[in-house]
Amino acid sequence: MLDSAIKGGTVVNEGHTFQADVGIEGDKIALVAPAGSLPPARSEIPAEGLLVLPGAIDIHFHVRAPSHPERGTFVTETQAAAAGGVTTVLEMPISSPCCARHAVLENRKALGEREAFVNFGLYGAPGLLDRDEILRMAEAGACGFKIFTHGIPPGREDEFLGLCLPDEQDMFTALELIRETGLLTSFHAENERLIRLFTERIAGTGRKDAAAFHQSRPPVIEAMSVSQLVVLCEAVNTHVHIAHVSAAWSLRILREAQGRGLPLTAETCPHYLLFTSADMDRHGPFALIKPPMRTPADRDALWRGLLEGTLVAVATDHSPFTLAEKERGLDDIWQAPIGAPGIEALVPFVMTEALTGRITLQDAVRFISAQPARLFKLYPRKGVVQPGADADLLLYDPREAGTIDSRRWFTKAKAIDRIYHGLPVRGRVHALLVNGSVVFADGQIVAKPGVGRFVRPAAP
Repeated sequence: MLDSAIKGGTVVNEGHTFQADVGIEGDKIALVAPAGSLPPARSEIPAEGLLVLPGAIDIHFHVRAPSHPERGTFVTETQAAAAGGVTTVLEMPISSPCCARHAVLENRKALGEREAFVNFGLYGAPGLLDRDEILRMAEAGACGFKIFTHGIPPGREDEFLGLCLPDEQDMFTALELIRETGLLTSFHAENERLIRLFTERIAGTGRKDAAAFHQSRPPVIEAMSVSQLVVLCEAVNTHVHIAHVSAAWSLRILREAQGRGLPLTAETCPHYLLFTSADMDRHGPFALIKPPMRTPADRDALWRGLLEGTLVAVATDHSPFTLAEKERGLDDIWQAPIGAPGIEALVPFVMTEALTGRITLQDAVRFISAQPARLFKLYPRKGVVQPGADADLLLYDPREAGTIDSRRWFTKAKAIDRIYHGLPVRGRVHALLVNGSVVFADGQIVAKPGVGRFVRPAAP
């Protein structure tokens, strides 16, 4: 007898869509079979009219636990992930202290295992350039490593020490060390010297408005860093991944490098696919994100980059802060922290684009589930609805039309959302299963902390 059965739904994988029932035993999918052909189950989940998808995997997610519980915790932010249709998050190493040592990673892993409502992985920070620490973090199950190519933000030294490597020789050394692990390195690509040049030019005028920030971060800053990373990728011959690509210029560089067969991948985010610098002008510090949102032409280019395969994933860069922190930027944009929440908008946004015809349902699964799983060596355990895969499943109701109401979000940072509130969407997350257990259903969290598990890449 099956433990549970999802009956009457339409299964969507990246390759095809078909009517089927899904049988679950323990934490695995046991059967995917024609409607009505499953053996008996202890419980049944009716799914008539619903889409049954592999759960979304957000490969760019920030909690910063346990250092800033006022911003968010593993409890609050993984509840938000579950409510948003995300079954696995890969958490960036910004914490206090920075996750640049094996002991810090193990402590964060233990915290997540106690508190998480969805599965989670952890990036390590390699910037101490300590081979033993890098190898030990990989052995402990780090999903990959993260490097910022700019300097440490003033006042956040404890969170970023070991994470920021603005100098080429240090990036090269880090990549050589990481190559031994077989894991990828995700880069926040902005050139430090050009940041200083343009910031000094703008700040020197005394301007403190929102437009001053995005004018201080023109596309050349990202493009220069991406160009540098292409050269380093080729020289060291190890997997380089570019986080949150924002501009057409960077895409052109990536496309050419990938055409030469380099082990180079990249992602973008919903805010770059939806919004422009005009939205930052309107929302001020609440739309303060780096790299900044750009022009309509850049936005269109990113969509083309996804559809052609230059970009392989859509990730959120979910970054919770408090309302008081963001409000510091209302009169002086330079005083606000950089980042915004978005985990609860990812699936509704991508599914809306599929249901309204910009992309296909199979594209949606590819961008937010299958390709993220492959990128981090989680496929086919995750990212697909098939026998033997983990029972991480999203039931999505495509029939309703509405708008995002971020006042009802689960993230602790819901008060600082301005960009997604009121966004028209098609459908909603009806239910979410993580490791075979229902975690979210009909608008409510219905599980206890700890149902999520630590995930590690498959062995080479």
